[in-house]
Amino acid sequence: MKRGPESRKTLQLIHMLRKKAAENKAAVWRRVAERLEKPARRRAEVNLHLINKHTKQGDVVVVPGKVLGSGSVEHAVTVAAHSFSASAVEKIKKAGGSCMSIEEIVERNPKGSGVRLME
Repeated sequence: MKRGPESRKTLQLIHMLRKKAAENKAAVWRRVAERLEKPARRRAEVNLHLINKHTKQGDVVVVPGKVLGSGSVEHAVTVAAHSFSASAVEKIKKAGGSCMSIEEIVERNPKGSGVRLME
């Protein structure tokens, strides 16, 4: 059983994602919720070089886990994740992109259109 304040925040996020998925018929938010239900040690850890390799200018990416700073980003992308390393945030912003929480991206795009899920 998950315990602690971080776990409660994650459980609230999962509940909100499932609710938004049902309201807006957005399967992407349901899939993100399923990925976040995994234990923390089994969640996605995505390095910047993978984001750079699989995206193009202006893409929106959701990582149901942590974004790590290995590699670099050569174009502006919007990245939403459960958490970020400090170096990842710095490199994304340096490339002209933006970092946000999953809650923020759901509020901006409740239907989930144009969102890429990376694990």
